[in-house]
Order: sequence, then C-alpha cells, then structure tokens
Amino acid sequence: MQENSQDQDQIIMTPGKRTANSTTIVVERRPIAIKDQQQNLHVAGGAHKGIVINKNTVAVEDDPTPAHLSLEFCVYLVSAATNMHTKESRQLRFWFKEVVSESDQPKVAQEFFKQLVAPFEFPRDYVGFIKKIMKLMQQDYPTLRKIEVELKQLGQSTQPPPDAAKKGTILISVGIKGKPKKVKGMMDQDVSLTEIEVTSSRLLEMIESAYPNPLSVTEMAQQTHSEKSKVFLLLSELQASGLVKTVNGNESFTRVVQNENKVKVVKQMPKIVKAKQPTIAIITSQYCEKLAVDAMMDDQETFVRYTTVGESNIYTLGNIGQHRVVCTKLPTVGHTREALIASGSTTTRLLGTFQAVEFVILVGLGGGVPHYTDHARHVRLGDVVVSSPIPPNKDIYTYCELEPVKEGQTQNTPVYETKSWAPPTLLLQEISSRLKTQGEEDPSQAVWNDYIADGIIKLSKDGVNFARPSEDTDKLYMSLGGSDVIEVTHPTGSSENGRQTGKPVIHLGPIAAGRQVSKDDQLRQDFATRFGILAFDMEYDAVIESVYGNRKDSYLIVRGIADYKDGSRKKEWQPYASLAAAAFTKAVICSMTLSNDD
Repeated sequence: MQENSQDQDQIIMTPGKRTANSTTIVVERRPIAIKDQQQNLHVAGGAHKGIVINKNTVAVEDDPTPAHLSLEFCVYLVSAATNMHTKESRQLRFWFKEVVSESDQPKVAQEFFKQLVAPFEFPRDYVGFIKKIMKLMQQDYPTLRKIEVELKQLGQSTQPPPDAAKKGTILISVGIKGKPKKVKGMMDQDVSLTEIEVTSSRLLEMIESAYPNPLSVTEMAQQTHSEKSKVFLLLSELQASGLVKTVNGNESFTRVVQNENKVKVVKQMPKIVKAKQPTIAIITSQYCEKLAVDAMMDDQETFVRYTTVGESNIYTLGNIGQHRVVCTKLPTVGHTREALIASGSTTTRLLGTFQAVEFVILVGLGGGVPHYTDHARHVRLGDVVVSSPIPPNKDIYTYCELEPVKEGQTQNTPVYETKSWAPPTLLLQEISSRLKTQGEEDPSQAVWNDYIADGIIKLSKDGVNFARPSEDTDKLYMSLGGSDVIEVTHPTGSSENGRQTGKPVIHLGPIAAGRQVSKDDQLRQDFATRFGILAFDMEYDAVIESVYGNRKDSYLIVRGIADYKDGSRKKEWQPYASLAAAAFTKAVICSMTLSNDD
C-alpha cells in the first residue's frame, strides 16, 4: 500500500450488484479512500501499476449523477462442456470528467468501444474483458471518470448463432473480410451484378425504377448479365400477373399502375385552367415513393407524357387539403452522366410545364445517421428527417465527395469537397418545426400518424403492402474499421424524446448525399458529425440545382428512413418509410395558408 499515494488517482474495480442472471462491475478513476483500505484489495505493480481490485463483493453506492452515455451489445458464450450457447447482453455506462463537453462525449465513448471490441483483440473471458476496460481507461482515456459494466444472461440454446464458433470462445456479431457478399444478420454490403441471379422480382424492381420510361428486354439482359430468353420468360410471368405490360410491340416493358384505365397517355400536356393549376410540386424517384404520395391526394388525374426519344414524364394532379398539387417521378437519380441529365431535365420540364408552382418538396427515402449513445438524437428506421438548417448555418442539403490525396502527401483526417444549398425562404421548414413541436407536446396533434394509417388501408385495397415492418428487423451495427462491424442495441432513454412504439419520430436537420462518403461507414459518420447531418439520400443534387436555377425560393426535402446508408438498401422498410415521408408532407401542406390568388 505504501507505493500508492492516497491522493493519486487509481483505476479501481469494484464488484457491484448481482442477481440470478446479472452482474454489475464498476471501474472508476479516483484515489484510494480510507474505506477502500479496509477492504481486501489487490494493488497491482510493475506494468499494471495503478490498477486496484476489490476482491470482496461490496454494495456499490449509486452515483448521484446519471450516466452521461451508454452502449450495449451482445455476445454468445459457448460452453465446452455442454455445447450450450448462452446469449449475454453487455452494457457499458459512461461517466466523464467535467472537462469533456457534451458534444465530445459520444465520440470518446464510441472510440473507447471500438478499441474494446476490436475483433482480433477481443478478450475471450470475463477477466480479460474487465482487464482491457481498466487498461484502456488508464492508458488511453484519462477523461473517463467511471464505467459501469452490466453483464446479463438473456437465454440459452443448443442452436449456434448465425456464425459458427469453436467451443469455449465468445462470439460477437462481426462482419467478414474478403469478397463482399450478403450475409444474414450482417450489414448491407454491395453485391456485383454477376453474383445476382436474375429473378422476376429483380426485373420488376428495375422496371419500377425506370418508370415512366419503358425498359427493353435487351437492356434488362445486359444489366443482369443474363440470357434474353430467360429475361423474356420471367417478364412473361410478370405480365401474366398483371404487373407489367409491353410497349413498342413486345420489345419493351413498363409498369402497370394502380387505376391503369384512368391514366391518360398524351404527347403534350393539355392546358390546365387557372383554377386547377398546381402551386405545389412534389418530386419522387422510386415507384413506392410515388404510390405513397398519390395515397395522400384526392381527386387525382394522371397524365403520362410518353416519348420514344428522351425521357417520358408522369404527372399526377390532385388536391392535398386546400392546395392543388402535382407529383412526378424521376426516371433515375445519381451521378452518372445519364442520371444527371435525366433528373435535371425532368425537374426543369416539370417546373416549365406548371409555371404556377411556388413550392417544391422532394419526398422519398433516405438513410438515417444513427447516434449510438444518445436516444434523443438517434435516427431509426421508419423515422422522418426533414431538411432544416442548424443556425447560424442556413444550408439544408449538401453534396460531398472525398478530396483526393495529392501525390506524395499523407492525409490522416478526411478532407471533403462540398456544395450546399439553402432556400431563400424557410417557410416550409418553419411549418415543419411547428408541427414537430405540436406533435411532441400533444401526440393527438401528430396528424401524420393518422395519414399513415389511412394510407396503409388505401394502398392495401390496391393490393400493395405499406405496413410497418417488425421492430426486430431494425438492426443497428457499428463499424469497427475495414469491413468489421458489431451489432449494438439502439440507445434508450426516457419517453420524453417523443418516441412512441410503432410511430415515426420527426427529426429536423441537414441532409447530405455523395455515394463515396455514404457507402463508407466511417467516412459517413465522420462527415455527419462534422456537419450535423441526420440523413443521406441517393444524390438529388442535380434536382435541387434545377429547382434553384428555376428560382423557386421555398423548397423542402422529406426523407423516410429505410436503412442506415442512403435509403436504397433495405427493401423491407422502403414502402413504410415512403409512406411516413408522404404523410408528414401532407401535414405540412395542410398547414400552409392559401395565397390570395387561390
């Protein structure tokens, strides 16, 4: 005891509360107190000097200050004797020194966690796990004041988890290195077209994406690396099911839409009388997004301006509340030359055709930016992110690319090239903020939940399912670097953050795009942290540039969260997420006052 000064901070581990299926251990940074000296202590020396372990189990006094942050994950303990697999939850609760700002706390906690669970250094037993926490806290994280570790057994099974393991080891849900492929329970990863077997559902997805433009059998065969005969056979099955139809003879196919007999195919849009001219334009890009918006409209009338040269256009006119609205679907988005031209020209043609439009709203899917430690800022699947600035910044949408590293230079911190847009008028953002506040203060005022319920019923009558998927399918993963990931639980907190089971939470903040950044989990998280980004989407910068170029001063982007990338990955959540975005858009439009000309 003499070699440790009582006024010098030590890393002290104390066993805490224990129940039939859980154990709590406290690791804290503080001097050795007189009461500690009365316990059965082990004071380490040599390479482990500064580590102190209470050998006796004692009652740990509750900290008067609530934990600043918490993280939870699961491991599987495999018994060498019985071959039983025990699933165990491990929760870490963090307390920081006062010098650590609230904004820095999540970053420190996440970096600590990544080092703790690094796949090739993950401790294989309890002693090693607690020891690593103590050493990290002592050597690398001097701003951590205390960590409370709760180990809780969740159940046993003779069946192994998705990944096999050797007996006596601990399994954690990590990704794999090597050739990217789909692994059940792992993060979404890109799959090359040569690895995808062409199916009727895959072809239907391609046709829906291209709609209102038709796709030829040759194009689909090339894109799927398949024989034309096989593609044609699958398309014939879709045609027999009433999902697609042929155009241009039998060479090309397009989607059969709801109320097909009411869709008017025209070469030029007919003249719209002034009283029925839309003042609000809604732009979508995915087929399910268009269906969701249409479900929010009354007195619909759909026109398809079909052309064999260039892009065809679809316009659905109708009413939302007291306002006349037109909704279109882009044939494609992204940063290929074809996509840039198509999305920009389609937007310009929309605004040129309907010149009374004053407001533009982009409605559809996005990928949420999760917050692993703060439930109040955590974006989950099914939530809605509305593009709004973070004062004093006025930007609501940013396109980003990683700045290339010049030859002979090293770059430890990513540098981004960005272009941002800020609407001159923030009327739509102000309405969104007011609606969010009203819904949080009084859930009965969250009218978008009623619109979602009505939309699900309306769409089900047309034979499509837009119901909310099971919460069990909302898996959250944290990148550990490279292709390694670990599944973690969603952060939880008090009900005061406005989250109700089965209902979306509305978030206000900037939205970004940029495939190079959004596909890389660490770049994505870094960029989001620096710029306050809440969601990424599938690159609509050409659309927004066209809106800006057409001098539309008030525009809004509403994204329903379908995955944790850019909205294009998790198909299961896309219909509901589209509907949630469309429902909140309807709430915004219904809250807008009519102009004097209406």
